[in-house]
Amino acid sequence: MTAQEMKDELRALAAMVEGRLATIFADGGTPAPLVASMEYSLMAGGKRLRPALCLAWAELAGGTTAKVLDFACAIECIHTYSLIHDDLPAMDDDDLRRGKPSNHKQFDEATAILAGDGLLTEAFTLASSLELPAQRVLQAIFHLSTSAGPRGMVGGQVLDMGLTGKSATLPQLREMHAKKTGALIESSCITGCILGGGNSFDQARASEYGRAVGLAFQVTDDILDVVGDTASLGKPAGSDEAQGKSTYPALLGIDRSRGLARESVNQALAALDGLEHPRAGFLRAVARYILDRKS
Repeated sequence: MTAQEMKDELRALAAMVEGRLATIFADGGTPAPLVASMEYSLMAGGKRLRPALCLAWAELAGGTTAKVLDFACAIECIHTYSLIHDDLPAMDDDDLRRGKPSNHKQFDEATAILAGDGLLTEAFTLASSLELPAQRVLQAIFHLSTSAGPRGMVGGQVLDMGLTGKSATLPQLREMHAKKTGALIESSCITGCILGGGNSFDQARASEYGRAVGLAFQVTDDILDVVGDTASLGKPAGSDEAQGKSTYPALLGIDRSRGLARESVNQALAALDGLEHPRAGFLRAVARYILDRKS
């Protein structure tokens, strides 16, 4: 699959996800100011990479996107909540997200906190509503909640704060990013595979792929913060260095960091060896694209 074909597929999956996201608060049961804040960040764009990975792995495992769509949207709700909270003054204190004022700048801190809380809990309303075998749904929810919680993304944020302003070792950096960024990306792959009916061998492939893609994504993100610009990134360029964040370029330099990203992409591609399903071609193209992305 060419890079352009992959981008077209990614846009198609993103459009499917966004169509559903636009409806989840349409029942009128949620206070309007809270809906406004949640939808401000939820519908602000982005590549929708995580839900796309979930949908692709579900199809690769024999399932359908229609059956798994709400779970993919749950993953995006969790990702969006994490961005809202990461931008808060008590955390990364960022004023810009996806080219727009951060949620707490557009509204206020209290509303932003509650918007994040609302999206996190709404995720599990969505995830538990699937019309699939209960054991699959339960297994997927268990994996997602573990990856998003204190053993995963939340724990990674704590490690990130603890390393800010300090010189991290490579093992510390790997652990922090494996939890903060990698855990949700890996979970997107594994949960899609589980929900699609994949067996333990399929799930191991999904885990290996997701772990490698997650590392490549984070390393590239760190590089872009150094060499990118604010307009392209949609958030302040150079903020990692300004805040004293521990990053791969700070520890390894740009060239070695790029080498690590390439190595991780090759590991992701190896996890797909022997798979001829069309979605395997898409997943290979996604892994390669990570190295070339500009935002």
